[in-house]
Amino acid sequence: MVSVMRGALVSAAVMAAVVAFPSMAQAPVKTASGPVSGVTADGIESFKGIPFAAPPVGDLRWRAPQPPAHWSAALKADHYGHDCMQEPFGGDAAPLGTAPSEDCLVLNVWRPAGAHGKLPVMVWIYGGGFVNGGSSPSVYDGSAFAKKGVIMVSFNYRLGRFGFFGHPALTAADADHGLLGNYGYMDQIAALKWVQANIAAFGGDPANVTIFGESAGGGSVHVLMTSPLTKGLFAKAIVQSGGGRGNLMGERRLREDLPNMPSAETLGVALAKKNGIEGTDAAALASLRALPAEAVVDKLNLANMASDTYGGPMVDGKIVAEDPQSAYLAGRYNKVPLMIGANSADIGFNFAQTKEAAFAPFGSHIDAARAAYDPMGNFPVEVIRYFMGMDRMMIEPARFVASVLATQGVPSYEYRYAYVADSMKAEWKTGTPHATEIPYVMDTVKAKYDDKLTAADAKIADQTNSYWANFAKNGNPNGDGLPEWPQYDPKADVLMNFAPDGTPAAIPDPWKARLDVTAAIAP
Repeated sequence: MVSVMRGALVSAAVMAAVVAFPSMAQAPVKTASGPVSGVTADGIESFKGIPFAAPPVGDLRWRAPQPPAHWSAALKADHYGHDCMQEPFGGDAAPLGTAPSEDCLVLNVWRPAGAHGKLPVMVWIYGGGFVNGGSSPSVYDGSAFAKKGVIMVSFNYRLGRFGFFGHPALTAADADHGLLGNYGYMDQIAALKWVQANIAAFGGDPANVTIFGESAGGGSVHVLMTSPLTKGLFAKAIVQSGGGRGNLMGERRLREDLPNMPSAETLGVALAKKNGIEGTDAAALASLRALPAEAVVDKLNLANMASDTYGGPMVDGKIVAEDPQSAYLAGRYNKVPLMIGANSADIGFNFAQTKEAAFAPFGSHIDAARAAYDPMGNFPVEVIRYFMGMDRMMIEPARFVASVLATQGVPSYEYRYAYVADSMKAEWKTGTPHATEIPYVMDTVKAKYDDKLTAADAKIADQTNSYWANFAKNGNPNGDGLPEWPQYDPKADVLMNFAPDGTPAAIPDPWKARLDVTAAIAP
């Protein structure tokens, strides 16, 4: 007993010293590519800008990620690497902290200082419509997870035309044996393989990895859940506002033109022609790879994604073989515990100009739809289509996935994020907007709201972060001091309702009525 107490006292003294002297150096961590040294502050050690693949530039533009070069001296991983090349979006809720560049395939690690053993690991995948985003925003800091005994990893993946691109010349060259088109997804898989190979050196458990992402990142989690190429790369998954029925950016094919949906190759040829590049031979490919990065971006971002030279992720037959709905219903997916949900005022698209047009798709269910979306008959079409859009794109698909997995015996937990920061209640009157739950998940609300942060905001952030951390540890979000979050049961339809009281509840009407009628017309 004396030796145990003495050991505890020594450990406490070491932790106190780490906190008291933030610059105190830890021994470099040996990765497969070379040693890295981090920065310690407040008991958390961070490593930023670690290459997990070679820079995808020159002849490596539009190729599957290649291994990084080796180094011998300790790499000082004390600042973020470049976020991936893009046209920054002025209204982004998570503004970038670095200048974008093609040389961007780096990752970041947060851990308790001096961590050893086998700590659970969380791997964050950012959103941004596959055209914006990065790992450097302050609201994506992983320190809060590390303080709860979880190692967090974030990484960059290629975006826009760098990340999702097809061209007949690339198909003809086929340097990566059929890995074509979805280069951003290839980066995500490469990062997860890096975690499998290296996270034990940081004190993490490669057998206990949780992937989590929001929006495009949440859609990416569905791809990773259902891809034939990801077996064994993770043990749990979390989807935040990532849909779950169709592929998030549609059913575009790599080579096959569909009605009203040109293939990635057709769009790639259009980009080449726009830049004066003709043909589909090796010379054309060399010219494409020699284009300035700015010409490839061509102002593309969240504000102007409609383009005749860009189409986003695609069905490639290798990484993406089918839509999530088909894969889940058929049991063709990584059967790991899942947390999934959406926000109470999430994103979605519906362009109906009249009520008649808005309700027409409901067919024989039109009366139920009117009762759910316009019960008094006095809602303007703008309100009706807003709720229809979010329900169809984000909210109902989350419930669908939770239900399918639960029915198949896979533990699933659904949530509805309805908490609005005190300082935003006057502005966000319809509910919690898309992506605004992220500072609560990461417990980075101080970075988001600064002096407007209230005690209530901070409490919900700690609670949310605790649920996510607990799930990473045990595949179950519950823990001491938290309201019980039951596994999803389709018959009970009970989820965690993140609201001021922060307690689980059955899906409330009229929300449930909206989801039921939306499910009735789902493909």
